[in-house]
Amino acid sequence: MSANDTSHVSGHLHVSPESKEPYAPDVLEQLRADAAEVIARYPQKRSALLPLLHLVQSVDGYVTGRGVSLCAELLDLTEAEVSGVATFYTQFKRHPNGEYTVGVCTNTLCAIMGGDQIFDTLSEHLGIGHDETTGDGKVTLERIECNAACDFAPVVMTNWEFFDNQTPDSAVQLVDDLRAGKDVRPTRGPDRVCTFKQVSRVLAGFPDGLADQGPGAGPASLLGLRIAKENGWVAPGSESQPSTDGKDGPK
Repeated sequence: MSANDTSHVSGHLHVSPESKEPYAPDVLEQLRADAAEVIARYPQKRSALLPLLHLVQSVDGYVTGRGVSLCAELLDLTEAEVSGVATFYTQFKRHPNGEYTVGVCTNTLCAIMGGDQIFDTLSEHLGIGHDETTGDGKVTLERIECNAACDFAPVVMTNWEFFDNQTPDSAVQLVDDLRAGKDVRPTRGPDRVCTFKQVSRVLAGFPDGLADQGPGAGPASLLGLRIAKENGWVAPGSESQPSTDGKDGPK
């Protein structure tokens, strides 16, 4: 980076100068109103930094320089403090992100079940690598360490919604449908995958009303519970035991 370039990133994330352009007045007004609602939930306002960064992403699609400045101003933090947090967590993007983040789990179990092959297939099909975005701005591809769904390996997530028991072919169909603008339904969760900006607003603390749609857990996740109930097994010291109707009750 040249000496001239450093002036653009001092105290900010390494973002383009354009990302530091001021918000339009109406956008800024709504951002401040939403931020005030978020900040009011915390006894110390600096605790609201994580949801505010998601709020910035719900507007800009990533953590922009102007977003960093706004968070710092609202929370009485330095831009360096805000940037330090934003660069620590992978859910916060430091450059423009796709409308859909497709994360392929390549941790141990998913990898040996085909996760590496799925990632390589998608990378070749889309013409992008890890944390890169297709030219149409639709899909950002990521290699994920763990999606916490090993019982459905190999797993792909799209904007943090589960697509279980994937194959290279099904994953290619998934990204093709996303790029074609089709409604895509995850294996578990809501009836459709929301956009990155929409999901970011939910993570900022503004529910979208979709939380109760679809199953939260699948048969593989519930198998151990079913076996325990069938055998009357309970944890040591438990005050209740599984009942025959599937509901726990007192001993």
